Amino acid sequence: MAFLAPKPMDQIEDGDLRRLIARCDELGVPDARFGQILAHKPAQAKAALGAIVHSHFEGNVDHRLKEIIRIQLARLAEDAYFASLRSRKALAAGLTEDMIAAGCGDYEDSPLFGDAWKCALAFAEQMVLDAAKVDAAFYDEMKRHFSEAEIMEIGAFIAIHFGVAKATRPLNLGPAACPGR
Repeated sequence: MAFLAPKPMDQIEDGDLRRLIARCDELGVPDARFGQILAHKPAQAKAALGAIVHSHFEGNVDHRLKEIIRIQLARLAEDAYFASLRSRKALAAGLTEDMIAAGCGDYEDSPLFGDAWKCALAFAEQMVLDAAKVDAAFYDEMKRHFSEAEIMEIGAFIAIHFGVAKATRPLNLGPAACPGR
C-alpha cells in the first residue's frame, strides 16, 4: 500500500492536470495513480508530469531505447513501480520483455542491440553508478552514434527518470498493474 493516497479524480479541480493524468494513463508511463498522488500539489504535479511525458514521448531518440533506459534506471533505483510500467507506444513499436531483460542485464554482449544502443545504455548506467566514467572519451564515443541534440535528449531523460524513480521508491507504490503486457 502506498504511503500517500491517490487523490480521487473528482477532487482534482485543475482541468489541465486532470487531462495530463489521463494522458499519462493512456501512454502507460506513468499510470494515473502516480499522477493522482502528485495531484496533492497541483503546480508541481503539472511540472513533473509534463517533464516525464515530454522527455519520454517527444524527441528524436528511438522510443524503445528510451523505454529500456527508463526501466534500467528504475531497476537501478530499486523502484518496483516504475520498473513494472511499460509504455504502450514502445510495445506497439516492437519492444519486447527480452529486449528489456537484455538492456537491464548484459547489454554489451547482447545481439539484440547495435553499438549505438549499447553506448546509450552504458551512458545511463554510468551516469548512475560512476559518473566520472562519463568523460571526454565517452562523449566522443557517444558522438559517433548520436547528434549533440540526441545526446542532450538522452542525458536529460536520464536525469529526469532516475530522479523520479529515486523519489518514487520511498512512496512504497509497489508494482503497477500493467494492461497490455
